[in-house]
This record gives sequence, structure tokens and C-alpha cells, in this order.
Amino acid sequence: MYAIVDIAGQQFRIAKDDVIQTQHVAGEVGSSLEFDKVLLLASDKKTQVGIPYIDGAKVQATIIEHGKEDTIIVFKKNRRKGYEVKNGHRQPYTKLRIDAISA
Repeated sequence: MYAIVDIAGQQFRIAKDDVIQTQHVAGEVGSSLEFDKVLLLASDKKTQVGIPYIDGAKVQATIIEHGKEDTIIVFKKNRRKGYEVKNGHRQPYTKLRIDAISA
């Protein structure tokens, strides 16, 4: 059984015991989260498609860790003007383990 879920504005194809990395989601490490924006549920026998979401379907997940991605360097320069700007950015993320998918 798998599902397509909207988590923090991104869509993920998940199954039980999957570990996914999403944009930062508020919560303590080890705490449980519940997502109800399930777009599709599929099993061996049946597939349900939501319009836009499936009523009553939920996904339970546990926060494994919070962290930051690798640094991305943003460098801007205008030729012959003496203009140079160098910035770095590290995007925060959250790793989630999918515990259960319920219809």
C-alpha cells in the first residue's frame, strides 16, 4: 500500500516505514505528526483518488531529526562596476519516518 501526500507544500509518494526529507516542519524530535492531505491511496486491489483530498484518510509520521542542507553560494557581480556580493544559504529540513497510512 502506498499514498501520495501533501506535506509542507510538497507531494511525496510514501509507504509504511519510509524515511523522507521535507522542508522544515515544526515539532520536537521524536514527536508524532498526522497529515490529512492525502491525494491518492493505492493498494493491490483498489485505488482511491481524492478530489482534491480523500476524506478520512490520514498518515502518521514521527520526526527523526532536524537539520540544514549543504551551503549554497549566491554570488552576484556586475562587470566593470566594482559590484560584488557573496551570500550563502542553508535550507532547513526535517526527516520523517512514516508509521501508518489509514483510510
